[in-house]
Amino acid sequence: MKKLFLAMLTFISTQAMAQTLEKMQWFNEPEQWEIADNALSMYVTPHSDYWRISHYGFTVDDAPFYYNTYGGEFEVKVKITGDYKVRFDQAGLMLRIDKENYIKTGIEFVDGKFNLSTVVTHHTSDWSVITLDKPVPYIWIKAVRRLDAVEVFYSFDDKTYVMMRNAWLQDNTPVKVGLMGACPDGEGFNVKFEHFKVTHLPDQRRMEWLKKNAE
Repeated sequence: MKKLFLAMLTFISTQAMAQTLEKMQWFNEPEQWEIADNALSMYVTPHSDYWRISHYGFTVDDAPFYYNTYGGEFEVKVKITGDYKVRFDQAGLMLRIDKENYIKTGIEFVDGKFNLSTVVTHHTSDWSVITLDKPVPYIWIKAVRRLDAVEVFYSFDDKTYVMMRNAWLQDNTPVKVGLMGACPDGEGFNVKFEHFKVTHLPDQRRMEWLKKNAE
């Protein structure tokens, strides 16, 4: 029984969810986009964003988001390359339950500098940033959903990842997971998403139960 449990755990933990870019769907489809060589390129819609209420006093929910819906626990990551031009140009991952509950995270151009940015929204939005000391040609962003938390990481090489945020997100609830770009102040910009991957993680509570009850 114990050997069977360990074999099952190894098998499950190494299986990637079957997803392809062609099978995903748009929320706020941009006018220009294409999929080639397993990468999504798009021209981000001008004057678009995701934000709710706090600090600025307005709500917007109109930026392009390309997604699939997933349940349970998972890891998602992507490589992002963008031609950022003006303040608040941004691109990254989004995990979204609905218009009042979502996390968007990635890279954002603010006051001439690149920032690692995360917005967490539960009715109202907050914003955390890490300012980089120099421009970067691309960035890797990874999010791991475990139980009722999402850990967000960044990397410059897809090898060493550094955590930049831990945020609450309701567990046991389906989540729309995908690629987001926003351009609140500008007239749009080009961004490319490569190596997008969602990997299933076995339910942590169930694995702990199985471990305790293995014979």
